[in-house]
Amino acid sequence: MTSIQQRAALQWQIWQIANDVRGSVDGWDFKQYVLGTLFYRFISENFAASADHASVAEKDYNLSVSTYVEAKDTREVVDIAELNAELATNVAKINRLRVDIDAIVAEIEDEEVAA
Repeated sequence: MTSIQQRAALQWQIWQIANDVRGSVDGWDFKQYVLGTLFYRFISENFAASADHASVAEKDYNLSVSTYVEAKDTREVVDIAELNAELATNVAKINRLRVDIDAIVAEIEDEEVAA
């Protein structure tokens, strides 16, 4: 087997392993996760190789990324006044429907009594 064939076989095998690991996760989402992980590993290895560990420990640096990166707030912003107005509208609609249903049921019962 030539080196090109070996490389192609290795790439195919790695691709199959990635598909097995990925499972039902969307390919784009999995790609973002893997690329982020590889980038973090690359940064960590290069930092570890270039950092003087004695000076880092001596100066008590905190090397935790989560200490310096603030998580993005993805919660939905809810306008309470708008929500209350929508609830009031829905309650009014429900009350109108109840009155209409009661009138229809009463009309049906009156027709049955008359019959």
